[in-house]
Amino acid sequence: MPPPADIVKVAIEWPGANAQLIEMDQVCICIETGWSLSGSEQFALRYADGPQLYITEQSRGEIKNGTILRLAISPARAARQLLERIQSHGIDARLEALKELAKLSADPTFATEFINMEGIGTLARLCWKCFGEMLAFTLTAFLELMDHGIVSWDLISLSFIKQIAGYVNQPMVDVSILQRSLAILESMVLNSHSLYHRVAQEITVGQLIGHLQVSNQEIQTYAIALINALFLKAPEDRRQEMASTLAQKHLRSIILNHVIRGNRPIKAEMAHQLYVLQVLTFNLLEERMMTKMDPNDQAQRDIIFELRRIAFDGENDPTGTEKRKAMYTKDYKMLGFTNHVNPAMDFTQTPPGMLALDNMLYLAKVHQDTYIRIVLENSSREDKHECPFGRCAIELTRMLCEILQVGELPNEGCNDYHPMFFTHDRAWEEFFCVCIQLLNKTWKEMRATAEDFNKVMQVVREQITRALAMKPSSLDQLKNKLRGLNYSEILRLRQSERMSQDDFQSPPIIELRERIQPEILELIKQQRLNRLCEGSCFRKLGNRRRQEKFWFCRLSLNHKVLHYGDLDESPQGEVPFELLSDKIPVSDIKSVVTGKDCPHMKEKSALKQNKEVLELAFSVLYDPDETLNFVAPNKYEYCIWTDGLCALLGREMGSDLTRSDLDTLISMEMKLRLLDLENITIPEAPPPVPKEPSSYNFTYNYS
Repeated sequence: MPPPADIVKVAIEWPGANAQLIEMDQVCICIETGWSLSGSEQFALRYADGPQLYITEQSRGEIKNGTILRLAISPARAARQLLERIQSHGIDARLEALKELAKLSADPTFATEFINMEGIGTLARLCWKCFGEMLAFTLTAFLELMDHGIVSWDLISLSFIKQIAGYVNQPMVDVSILQRSLAILESMVLNSHSLYHRVAQEITVGQLIGHLQVSNQEIQTYAIALINALFLKAPEDRRQEMASTLAQKHLRSIILNHVIRGNRPIKAEMAHQLYVLQVLTFNLLEERMMTKMDPNDQAQRDIIFELRRIAFDGENDPTGTEKRKAMYTKDYKMLGFTNHVNPAMDFTQTPPGMLALDNMLYLAKVHQDTYIRIVLENSSREDKHECPFGRCAIELTRMLCEILQVGELPNEGCNDYHPMFFTHDRAWEEFFCVCIQLLNKTWKEMRATAEDFNKVMQVVREQITRALAMKPSSLDQLKNKLRGLNYSEILRLRQSERMSQDDFQSPPIIELRERIQPEILELIKQQRLNRLCEGSCFRKLGNRRRQEKFWFCRLSLNHKVLHYGDLDESPQGEVPFELLSDKIPVSDIKSVVTGKDCPHMKEKSALKQNKEVLELAFSVLYDPDETLNFVAPNKYEYCIWTDGLCALLGREMGSDLTRSDLDTLISMEMKLRLLDLENITIPEAPPPVPKEPSSYNFTYNYS
């Protein structure tokens, strides 16, 4: 018969006696029967290992089989004895009692008994009478007892606060006393609003700076923790003042050189406090992030007007500015605002609110050449690939707020701090300036249009988060990391990570992928040929750019003939075959060449320097030694036509678009086919074929 569920087998130790192995379901059952001790209420059980906590009626159910327990005096008796010993006149006896008290104070059961005997007041009075090692143990016990939350911190007297603050402000104080004093002040600030004001009167950030220059990492950690606590509980006006102090180059230099670079390795608690300091500093941006722009506020609208002036008017502000404001719609469109008539409406959503406008103005004034280059580079384009600066800056600000937790409380246990934010007094604005240049670069690499906006932002978010994960120590290092994370590298990393997953490496999945791939390639091929049947408009390259002409080419519906012809202007829809006077039989086509191999790229020496045109050029070579030369309007059309022509000739479609489409479609198809196998482990090899049955008598006899 199995033993009852509430019976456990444990070992119980008693000093000077052999341990006993017993079965128990009550704490007191063995105390008298084991060693025949009188006054069993004066004893209790504690764990022999670990924190050695007392076992109570509430925690008894947590005892496991094989646990080693120790018989000890009860919490009430231990508290009474220690309280008498710490008030004794013998220094050695008092020191030993304080050491034991510091250890036992971590136990909530003992702490309750000790506090009920007015032990907190006794320790507070004792702090005035002791020093050195004795004071260190007194402060340790005091902090452990208060951290249980049994009594309120508001009961602490002002004289005690001044005394603890005095230990922190003393130039030469024992390390253990300083460490515990910093921890006590931090707990006061975090647990009591009234005590915050009292501590803030005694301790300032400037007084704590000296503790960051020591070599002891624990002291540095507690000092930063106290700074964070004062920062977190400070009212808004006081927080701005503290932020100004923290932003000073002297303090940033101390944190960077003495704390971050001076400690190798940095312990987890230090990393967490640096992360908290980083988040609290960025939280000062929350007010601007949640402030909507008032479209009727002239001062705010003048900031937008200043962005327009810097981009298009240079240093010379034209006269009659007020009269010309109504004519600036075109300029606001080129600046990339969504609302061209009143761009102030773009800043009415929170987040990012006015913070986005602050970032844009900082870029325009501090990095004026970069700002003008980005705006003019995109506003002068005519191929629908312009990157809208205004819209991008607003969305990028929102993204950076999410990545850096602006307006959020720090996460417990998170150690994700970034050293580079301690290297610059305008770290947020400089970080934005680096990222907006990255966004503009990625937009061009992706040959994006307005329809690709969200896709570009996803890639940029991935670039930024991957670069931050490398922990660059400065903004210059961040730029180098981002330079290596271009769009092509992001695609390669995605593919590599996708293929490194266990599911994609198992033989059944690889086999399934190989079976699916021909079907998907055929689907892509049909899509390319259908697009060729719809046709595309191409621009003619002539010596005189002002005399721009167009021509149109499309594939016949039976895929046997290419029809093409000149047009006076770019068509708005499909061009009928009747208007295309020239044609080439597909059977006459010899090959398709691209880039530098195209005849029209060899002939036009000036075009050799135009990399963009070179990347979009391709030619059809057909009998008798004739060519049909193309320059695609964009990368997408280039991929469509080169893939389609290769498909007509029975060759492999090798464009980037085909690889991307193939990867996407195969991934979708595999997920659909494996949907019913979710959370089921797929075996590496097929199950063995069972042996044939001894007879087939179980089959149905149709005769």
